[in-house]
Order: sequence, then C-alpha cells, then structure tokens
Amino acid sequence: MRTLTTLLLALGLCAAPAPASTGTQRVVLAGGCFWGMQLVFESLRGVDRAVAGYAGGSADTAQYETVSTGATGHAESVEVTYDPAQISFKQLLGVYFLVAHDPTELNRQGPDVGSQYRSEIFYTSPQQRSEALSYIAHLQSQGVYSSRIVTLVAPLRGFYPAESYHQDYAVHNPDNPYIVFNDIPKLHKLRQEFPQLVKPDAPFKS
Repeated sequence: MRTLTTLLLALGLCAAPAPASTGTQRVVLAGGCFWGMQLVFESLRGVDRAVAGYAGGSADTAQYETVSTGATGHAESVEVTYDPAQISFKQLLGVYFLVAHDPTELNRQGPDVGSQYRSEIFYTSPQQRSEALSYIAHLQSQGVYSSRIVTLVAPLRGFYPAESYHQDYAVHNPDNPYIVFNDIPKLHKLRQEFPQLVKPDAPFKS
C-alpha cells in the first residue's frame, strides 16, 4: 500500500489546478452525515458554498424525518459550488475520498447505518463522471484501501437543501459529542493532508 503523500503526488493533488473556463461549477457528494461533509468542503479554497441536503430521491420525500427511514432513495449530501480556476475537480475528489469519508463502507458511515448514508457522487457533467470513474479505478489499482470501493457514480437528478437547522451544524454545535468525535477530526486531517487547500478562516484550528 502506497503512502498517502506518494499517492497525492502521483495523482497530481499537490499541484495548483490548471487554468479552466470562467464561472463556477457544482457537484453533489454523499458520504455519510452531511454535517461533517459540509464542514470539510466549505473549508476549501475555491469553494463558494457547500449546502447540506438530499439527493437521489424525489422532492416530496426530501425531509429529514422521511429520509432517515432509509426508504426514500435519498442520500444525505452536500452540494458543492466551486471555482475550477482555484480548485480542480480532481482535488475535490482527493478530499472526498481521502479525508471526508470512507468509500469502502456500504450503506453506512461510521456510527450511521442506512442507504441514506451511502457513498455516492452525483455528477453534473460528462467530464465529472469520467474523472470520478478514473479516480476510483486508480485508487483501487493502487491498493489505497484493503477493501473494495463501493462509491456509486450517478447523474444528478435533483438536489434539495436540508432544513435550516442542519446548515453549518458543526460550526454552530462544536461541543456536540457527535461533532467532536466524528467531524472535527476530519478537518484536522484536511489540514494535515491538504494544507494548501484550506481557507485561512476555516474553523477548528488545532
């Protein structure tokens, strides 16, 4: 198994993004509870906003209590709006796979169990789809994980923002035990592995 530093260099994740077309792009990423996912992605340079919400199901079932049954097809997700001139999609994938969650856990993430906590990338362009599939194949071939990556890759059909009390939940509730044990460590790992990508005003500095 290759070291993470060696892998980052091989994937080109330590370099600045190549010049891209002007304007923002978006992708929706699911990887467990959206509290921690939002915390990680809104801390990245080049990310204009990260919104907690639901993807994979219909509009009429996009409510927390309903999604929590695991029967709606939705996954807790974050809609990431980013500037590709400042952060590349490949760099977002690096954070997603190597910091934000464990892509080998099927229909769960840490203490949370159910299909609503699955690992899934909802792409918004053919290029995102191609890069995501290529990235997964590379991680698998390099033996980064001892288990198979189970991340799904699907087109985004719709994204529905979560209730207001879920937005920036980790920032507003830093002493919540769930946040302390599950989410703040992700931000510390982000600073350790991708320091060049972290906004200077990102919370929870060690």
